[in-house]
Amino acid sequence: MCKAVRARMRAWVCRVRAVRRDAGMVTSEYAMGIVAAVAFAVVLYKVVTSGQVSAELQDIVKRALDARM
Repeated sequence: MCKAVRARMRAWVCRVRAVRRDAGMVTSEYAMGIVAAVAFAVVLYKVVTSGQVSAELQDIVKRALDARM
């Protein structure tokens, strides 16, 4: 029985150590995700603030406010 408990403990310790090794990689993945989200936000901002899209959005809002209920 003692050997079985030691084997389980050894397996558990190995799993814990394996999880801890990947901790730095997770942080870098979050950083890359944030960089990608910011890049997408910048592109979206440029598209929305362009002349034609801005005029279309203003037209949509104007028509919505002038609509009869």
